Amino acid sequence: MKRKQIAFAVVAALMLTQQAGAQTESEKDEMRDKPKKERIIKSQIPFEGLDQTWYNGNDRRDSSVLSNKYVTWSIMLDANVNHSFNDPIDHTVVGSTAMARTDEIEVSCAAIGGDFVYGNARGRIMTQFGTRSTVVPRNDLSPYRGQYNLADVYRYISEAYAGYHFDVMHGINVDAGMFMSYIGLNSYYQVENWEYQASFTSDNTPWFFNGIRVQIFPSEHLKIEPWIINGWQSYGMFNQLPGVGGNITWIPNSNFKLLTNDYYGTDAPGLVGRHRFHSDNSVLWRYYKKPKTASGINQMALSGTVDVGFEKGGGVNGFKDDIGGKGPAQYFASAMVYNRMWFGKSKWAWCIGGGYMKNPGRYLVLYPTGDASPLPNQYNPTQLAGSHPYSANPGDQFSGWDASTNISWMPNQSIEFRLEYVHREADNPYWAGKGGVTSPSGYTTTPVPATGWAPDLVKSEDRVILALLFRM
Repeated sequence: MKRKQIAFAVVAALMLTQQAGAQTESEKDEMRDKPKKERIIKSQIPFEGLDQTWYNGNDRRDSSVLSNKYVTWSIMLDANVNHSFNDPIDHTVVGSTAMARTDEIEVSCAAIGGDFVYGNARGRIMTQFGTRSTVVPRNDLSPYRGQYNLADVYRYISEAYAGYHFDVMHGINVDAGMFMSYIGLNSYYQVENWEYQASFTSDNTPWFFNGIRVQIFPSEHLKIEPWIINGWQSYGMFNQLPGVGGNITWIPNSNFKLLTNDYYGTDAPGLVGRHRFHSDNSVLWRYYKKPKTASGINQMALSGTVDVGFEKGGGVNGFKDDIGGKGPAQYFASAMVYNRMWFGKSKWAWCIGGGYMKNPGRYLVLYPTGDASPLPNQYNPTQLAGSHPYSANPGDQFSGWDASTNISWMPNQSIEFRLEYVHREADNPYWAGKGGVTSPSGYTTTPVPATGWAPDLVKSEDRVILALLFRM
């Protein structure tokens, strides 16, 4: 069945299920009258009763119009047009998972799916189409181990898991499949984020995990979530050791959120002796709030994240250089801070912020694409994709910083128009310059000369982005 037919069938099923399963007013009243404990089993909503609509990296809606007692559907569309002042001739964006093309109207993500509940059984599936279905999987080298082309079989799925809810304490969920990562704080879906182009801390850390998670709620304000997963944003497993880690989230009230994510695994292909550790820590604080209907400023909030991690073994030595011995330092240190202000009855918002990253060894840097790519050639994986590959060897240095500001107009909770300006800078040539990264003409149909031409990488870029973000 073709993709268009699949999409049509999913939309038709959504409409029919919504009509057939919609709750009557009497059913809603009956649900409200049931004990709280029973409602939690049925709804399986974490941190129920807290206002989470202002969070960076979270759904800003207070309810869904596509919801019944069995299914809560989701439809998302993320489209943008952006312009790099470097003006690359091949219209290619380097160093971003949010965008792929510049000076063009681009559908970054078109997604449809939902959450399914029957008794204590639960499941979620979200499809994804658009440029992100190519941009994100290209950074995962695990499909090159073995057969069956995992990058293609998973490419059009962003989330797919099934699980069971146990009525223990304030709830325990056990899920298996592909689920979103919390490392880096920002959501994979731009409609949930304060900024469109994520800072280094989020854009260079995982967007998804493939494995098993257990969500434990000891109280209505605390979640403890261990993971056993294939690896660091990997469809498959790089070596024999699975990745392990977990999340702890504490939300004492509707104005404060504190979380930590920690990870350990072996994520260098074929290097079983190289181990990775990563700790990600975030705080969200709403320090000013008035009713949404009030004039002037309605609310203000801060979002901050600090990450630290390292790789050790297999020729690298964590935080300390040991040249001639265990190898050069290879670590990750980053931070990002954003402040957002809502005004005009919360229909407008202004955000400003930025971040910094230092990554010796470049093991988490998003590699340039095209003829600058050091990744395998998709048609012949025994060769590199680029004839002038970006270097990512032990000892290679990378430091970068970014700053951005945007204004958003949100006429209702399902649509947002955002205008953003972002400046990004690195200590080595990394971003696409005027000559692009594809060929002398900018087209893949033009052969790359053996001499006299190279990808045009520069140390900084300035970009303006106009995005339309829809969610229902």
